[in-house]
Parts: sequence; structure tokens; C-alpha cells
Amino acid sequence: MTLHPFPPLYDKNSNILILGSFPSVKSREKMFFYGHPQNRFWKVISAVFGDKMPVSIEEKKKFLLKHGIALWDVIASCEIEGSSDSSIKNVTANDITEILGCADIKAIFVNGKTAEKYYKKYIEKAVGRRAVCLPSTSPANAAWSLDRLVEEWENKIVQCNEALKL
Repeated sequence: MTLHPFPPLYDKNSNILILGSFPSVKSREKMFFYGHPQNRFWKVISAVFGDKMPVSIEEKKKFLLKHGIALWDVIASCEIEGSSDSSIKNVTANDITEILGCADIKAIFVNGKTAEKYYKKYIEKAVGRRAVCLPSTSPANAAWSLDRLVEEWENKIVQCNEALKL
């Protein structure tokens, strides 16, 4: 069983929650989200918010909080081979109620189909909130170019922001 090794990132001003599935081997080594250099999360999110791409973990934390973004993963522990989402089994979900209780989260997004699957299975009913599925920024999602990811993420995040008056 592999445990999620680091806490969520959020503060009371967070209004968007983005949930991944489970940290990759590289992310677990670096003890922070989207640590694999081939994962396009940081390129996508910086393009969506029209800001300089953060490089260090400290810059990434400041970037997220500056833009009202809370970040965590759906899965607290699981059996996983390397970083392969398709190998995930025996899942225990994270409890996101602490984030929802502290921050005024207006929209919840999941980064990819695996995060969506486990969110729907373990969290959606418990918190009574739906999540919008964004295409995965993982390098395994090779069908999506960086430009296409940015466009889709921007469209969905902007639509939610406009609908919720963020």
C-alpha cells in the first residue's frame, strides 16, 4: 500500500479546487504536485491564468494561492505500480471536507478520467458536489497537445468562473 505523502495546498481564499488522482513517483520523491517534468500541469495552468510558469516548489505554492487554486488528489492511499493510473487498486479516498470547510470553493475540477472515476465513486456523494473533468495533463495522455489542453482547460475554467461570478 502506498500512502499519499504530502498535504493539500489551499488557504481561506482558495475558490477553485483541482484534484488529481494520485502523485506520480517523481511527485512523491519531490513531495509536491505534478513533479514529473513531462507532466504539463504547470505549463497549462500558467497559460490559463496568463502568468509566468512557476519553477520551484515555493513559486508553485505562491502561484496557486495567488490565483485562488487549491490542489490535492482524490486518492489517499492505494496499491500502484510506479506511476501507472491503470494499475491503481484498493483505493482509500482523501477527505476533502477540510478544504471545503476552510475555503469558499466555488468549483471542483478533476485532472483526468482516473481522478473523475474515483471522485465519483468515493467523494461526490459524500460532499454533495459534482466535479468538472478536465483532460489529463499527464504525459500518458499523448492524444492531447499542449495547445489543445490549454484551450480546453481555459474554456472549462472560464465557463465555471463566469457561471459562478468568480
